[in-house]
Amino acid sequence: MARNRRKDKSMDDLLLRDDADGIATLTLNAPARLNALSDEMLTALQNQIDLLAQDSTTRVVILRGTGRAFCAGHDLKQMQAKRAEADGGAAALKTLFDRCAAMMMGLQALPQPVIAQVHGIATAAGCQLVATADLAVAARSTRFGVNGVNIGLFCSTPMVALSRTIGRKAAFEMLTTGEMIPAERAAELGLINHAVPDAELQSATRALADRIAGKLRAAVSIGKRAFYDQAELRLADAYAYTGEVMVQNIGLRDTDEGINAFLEKRAPDWAED
Repeated sequence: MARNRRKDKSMDDLLLRDDADGIATLTLNAPARLNALSDEMLTALQNQIDLLAQDSTTRVVILRGTGRAFCAGHDLKQMQAKRAEADGGAAALKTLFDRCAAMMMGLQALPQPVIAQVHGIATAAGCQLVATADLAVAARSTRFGVNGVNIGLFCSTPMVALSRTIGRKAAFEMLTTGEMIPAERAAELGLINHAVPDAELQSATRALADRIAGKLRAAVSIGKRAFYDQAELRLADAYAYTGEVMVQNIGLRDTDEGINAFLEKRAPDWAED
């Protein structure tokens, strides 16, 4: 795969982007605020999601954070400031949560698989971000929690992604106790794919990204959309829908080449490369 490195910066370096070998790495860069999902961070993330949605060269996205934490959730100081607005801030707060939900849904709707590279803590909406990512690799020292209940604020919006990723009883226990869980437990529950030694976090995440980036981009994109769409359907409807997806996938020129290459025991000559 041809090497192509690019660095983009947005929102005064609040979110960094580095592109290399078909992999875009987005780095939350507000370490003093534990990479909180502030208004500005949400804007920066949404801007990059919009760009990636139209990007035909990027095959995989890695999402990570700088400093001591992956992401500590919403910016509580900003949330409190909104409460001082008219009607107790209800309109401003609803707009905030709607924007966050749109960003989360946009991340999952991207044609590229998104891998969360997690360290330190991932709490509240930060844990939601991990649950929303298609895949996640975490350092073994990482802790996860939807702990808003500890300050009297039930993590209702993080609950949406969490309860769709792990079992209901485990999710409800996390939501109602506010207790943090270690990376090993997060892996057992399916919140993350792998818990790795801290020193190996970056290399393990990159290795996973490289493996996916080496596949046929169009097939992975078609498959990602189908993966989420079929989960919302009844069993018979899911099979009918995915059968149509298989036909669409097989109809691609590069898929035909891939099958022929396999049968002829040679490397495929994919046009998209």
